[in-house]
Amino acid sequence: MSRTITVGLDGSPESRAAAEWAAREAAQRRLPLRLLHVWEPAPEPIEQAPQLGAETRQDWGERIPRDTADGVGLRHPGVEVTTEHLTGHPGKVLCEAAKDADLLVLGSRGLSGIGGFLVGSVGLAVVARAERPVVLVRAGEQAADEHERDATGIPSAATRYRPVVLGVDVDHLDATVIDFAFDAAARRGTSLWAVHGWHLPLWFVYGGAGDLYRYEQVVRSHADTLTDALRPWREKYPSVEVVEVSRSGGAAAQLIEASHQASLVVVGRRIHRHPFGTRIGSVTHAVLHHVAAPVVVVPHD
Repeated sequence: MSRTITVGLDGSPESRAAAEWAAREAAQRRLPLRLLHVWEPAPEPIEQAPQLGAETRQDWGERIPRDTADGVGLRHPGVEVTTEHLTGHPGKVLCEAAKDADLLVLGSRGLSGIGGFLVGSVGLAVVARAERPVVLVRAGEQAADEHERDATGIPSAATRYRPVVLGVDVDHLDATVIDFAFDAAARRGTSLWAVHGWHLPLWFVYGGAGDLYRYEQVVRSHADTLTDALRPWREKYPSVEVVEVSRSGGAAAQLIEASHQASLVVVGRRIHRHPFGTRIGSVTHAVLHHVAAPVVVVPHD
């Protein structure tokens, strides 16, 4: 597998934002950047229309990665950039491209007026099927958005990175997801917020709601479980400050709230290899549509 950061481009503002994010990540990781445009041939009657002929559409498609590469090269001169124009169904081609990448980066339209993403069918299909990490970046996302504001309150890419937020499922820990998040925090020189959402047991809800001592026992038990789960990675990444966030409530809501202070949100997706297709878990699905920072979905067994 050749190590690259691959970006799926379609000429939209969100895909250009994805290319910029990917260029910064490629510089940080010292990896080449691959700009990929997938041209899906139109049905024959459309291809034969003079104003939308196959040659014109294909020429336009080939210009997308080339023009993006010119801009990226100017703004990130230290990054090696290659371009590629392929034909086929975008979802299938991008999933294949992901196999040869450290990261596959896609753009997603921001939801007007609130934080979050509007993930199209191609993006959802790729997230659900790719077996490498997939990053979604909103239109308008800029380098300064990943950093804390300066002393005067002005956004600046020269300040410390905001924390990396990790969703932790203590019942189904996976080293691939946790390693990715700790490594991302270490590369950025920032802290890691490990977020664990949990629900009160039924026996407490129906029988012990007024028992403060037993409630505190439940809270401590979940906090201790999170601490124990993260101990190997604290030892592996001693430079990373870890903030453990263990609270009663849905995991998705906890992650969405934390994302407003994050440079990156990391969640996992279990790979399902069976004939009935693939799926995205409910927490990951909610995070994809509502977080306020770039989000990476890390597949795992």
